[in-house]
Amino acid sequence: MPKICTARLVTAACGLVLAAAAHADASTKDREFLTQAATGGLYEVQAGKLAQNRATANEVKSFGAMLVKDHTAANDELRALAARKGVALPTTLPGDKQKQLDQLAKAQKFDQEFLSQVGLNDHRRDIALFEAAGKDADDPEIQTFALKALPKLKAHKDHAEDLAVSIKR
Repeated sequence: MPKICTARLVTAACGLVLAAAAHADASTKDREFLTQAATGGLYEVQAGKLAQNRATANEVKSFGAMLVKDHTAANDELRALAARKGVALPTTLPGDKQKQLDQLAKAQKFDQEFLSQVGLNDHRRDIALFEAAGKDADDPEIQTFALKALPKLKAHKDHAEDLAVSIKR
């Protein structure tokens, strides 16, 4: 009986080691993408919530709500992917992003600043980041995630461009 217990213990330990190895296979490049994507997603959600409260134009408030909805869904998917890859993601904004958000909150022309900073500039950076990961990520699952997210990111940027033109009128 002790030999059977020892064999089971060894088998269980080997299974744990193999499971841990399967989770620890994200390359440095893929880890960086996941971390940057998570930071960007957190920022988009918080900025979208800010727009829902601070924007004067209903269209900008609606755009903020869309960002919250879409980026929350993408963030959930990203967290699940990162967990499968053994990558811990940030749960709060880094200081520079929090400072950007704080400055945006104080903007005199909030709608224009929000569309410029979040809708256009941030989404351009996100698109470049996701295009690079879609092409160059080492893990095919991470590539797939990046490519799947791109159409929404591009739609957000395009929508922000349209809003920026209509708000100026």
